[in-house]
Amino acid sequence: MTRRLTVAHLSALDLPPPDFIEAAARAGFDGVGLRLIQVTADTAGYPLMDDQALLRATKRASRDTGVEVSDIEFVKITPETDPHTLAPFFDAGAELGARHAIMAPYDDDLSRLADRLGAMSDLARNRGIGVVLEFFPWTSVPDLATCWNVVQQAGSAVGILADSLHFDRSGSSRELLRSLPPERLPFAHLCDARVQSAYTTQELLETARAERLAPGDGQIDLAGFLTGLPAGTPLGLEVPMLARTARDGADRVLAHLYRSTVDLLASLGDA
Repeated sequence: MTRRLTVAHLSALDLPPPDFIEAAARAGFDGVGLRLIQVTADTAGYPLMDDQALLRATKRASRDTGVEVSDIEFVKITPETDPHTLAPFFDAGAELGARHAIMAPYDDDLSRLADRLGAMSDLARNRGIGVVLEFFPWTSVPDLATCWNVVQQAGSAVGILADSLHFDRSGSSRELLRSLPPERLPFAHLCDARVQSAYTTQELLETARAERLAPGDGQIDLAGFLTGLPAGTPLGLEVPMLARTARDGADRVLAHLYRSTVDLLASLGDA
């Protein structure tokens, strides 16, 4: 496998970072994304910036397994967000060797959002980290076109994180995806899911946070999504499957994600 494959923490969020890294290594992944900031009240976050012992254990697991920390997540940018309060988050990411930090749009004022995003990017770049904005159909940046407009305002160093689920659910344009400068798409998130004609917000959230499918197990046009990305774009598998994980365990689920992705890429001539 020549394309870099990582796995996002949401795929096995109950595992603390050192355990998650070790599980990712057993499955065959090159790297992991770590969730340092809690996103919802009923899901885990691991604030390594506030826990030096856990930070050291995480670095040790990465060193011992060879599995890199590719990205850290995620910052909800709201009207109240003060970019400078995120310095410890970026410091922890830099110590882990993370390449990217994921931002999420939760401010309806898109000009202010772009300004905050640009400030985040400046903080992160000083630590060797690139900032990417992810779009979600239930937020103020619901699709690729809106995301592209915001990141252009935010600055030339800000990237876009396209997730195959959100790309599909938002009806985003493959033509626009193909036209974007490659440096704006440093990596992408990959998963599959069942497809229907319309979705409630609750259905969007439930699938995104709890019940996605491994690549090839659903109906999303993953071939179209992948061919829209720059050649060789690194892929992060973000595939929470809570019911299956409860039944089979994280190791079996992560192994299935890796194998399914390798098989899909091979079927597309991208092994």
